[in-house]
Amino acid sequence: MASSGRFFRHLFFRRVLRRFREGRGGNVATIFALTLPVVVGGAGLGVETSYWYYSSLKLQAIADAAAYAGALEKIAGSDTATIAAAATSSASSNGLGGGTIVVNTPPTSGPNTAKKAVEVILNQNLDRLFTSIFTQTKVPERARAVAVINDASKACMLSLNPSASQATLFSGSSSVKLTGCSVMSDSLAADAIKVQGSAGLAADCLISVGGMVLNNSVTLDPTVCKAPITQSLPAADPFASLPTPSATSPCQNINNGKSKQTLQPGTYCSGMSLSGDVTLSPGVYVVQGSFKINATANVSGSGVTIFMSGSNTVSMNGNATVTLSAPGSGIYSGVLFYGDRTGTAAQSTFNGTATSLLTGAIYFPRQQVNYLGNFSGTNGCTQVVADTIQWSGNSTISQDCSSLGMKDIPAAQSVAIAE
Repeated sequence: MASSGRFFRHLFFRRVLRRFREGRGGNVATIFALTLPVVVGGAGLGVETSYWYYSSLKLQAIADAAAYAGALEKIAGSDTATIAAAATSSASSNGLGGGTIVVNTPPTSGPNTAKKAVEVILNQNLDRLFTSIFTQTKVPERARAVAVINDASKACMLSLNPSASQATLFSGSSSVKLTGCSVMSDSLAADAIKVQGSAGLAADCLISVGGMVLNNSVTLDPTVCKAPITQSLPAADPFASLPTPSATSPCQNINNGKSKQTLQPGTYCSGMSLSGDVTLSPGVYVVQGSFKINATANVSGSGVTIFMSGSNTVSMNGNATVTLSAPGSGIYSGVLFYGDRTGTAAQSTFNGTATSLLTGAIYFPRQQVNYLGNFSGTNGCTQVVADTIQWSGNSTISQDCSSLGMKDIPAAQSVAIAE
């Protein structure tokens, strides 16, 4: 009996053990099936987190490149729409895909809202992969970049022609000293800036998009630049947005029979030929014809802007005395002579005595300016911005002229990603 009891107990424990083992296998399978999504999701989360991080770095790089492209357009003087188009094109070519882009100039937030800068904001939504078993919502990503334009120097002479040889030429026995400003040429030519003959030149810096030929030594300010700068970024036309004065009626006339007269602003349909003592009253003069100051004339006027319509030119006789200054405020603040952008190639010549003063900007974007006189503006405040410039006078020019309504002309600009 005892042996049979042991047999039945052994059989009972074997059956219990077998059932336990069978049950444990089922439990493991069940637990594995229940936890598999968690395991896969967890592994997928690690993979996707790395993907999201990589994607965010790529999006930031796209934003940086787009802001930089927009800033280069801003340096070139392009309008807001063209700047935005350049930034958008850059973002698209670098792989933005279905994301969105917002371009602001200046930035709408951050520490650079008051600076020359371009802000780019990118947004895109990423599809989920492994983690889609938890949620179907997309993963939003955002990148922001701000490219700031820095002015390494400011110019008081700027030639705008992009390819002309000797776009800025100093020749003869001229002696020119520029205080607090530089000479800038946008020309790609190998001799974009040239100093020849016995000309002497001192300036903060010489800067050109192309090269330069210096047959004489040039004195530079070592605190600004230690050597002339070539292969620079071009400088934008500082007066590109200046509106064109409208012609008015009736036409104004000059009485050449008078030895002394005061003229009023308005439209001079037959040009202006000045002799004797002539005073120009403050205002805008639209000249449809040549502007000529004859020998021995004494011409003066303050708060004056002279607009040369079409391809009409300026000619000043070297024996005339000329004292003219630009407005100190208003739309044409700091602009003394303004050449029509619609004109064709021509040359205007400025000549005067040592006591003559031309205070303000001489702006001829489609003409060559020949500056022959031994004179400059009040305290040296004269700027020349023209298609090309030829200088053979003796002058001392300064750029500390904000009190006279004149604005700085950026030169040697650079772009940096600041945010």
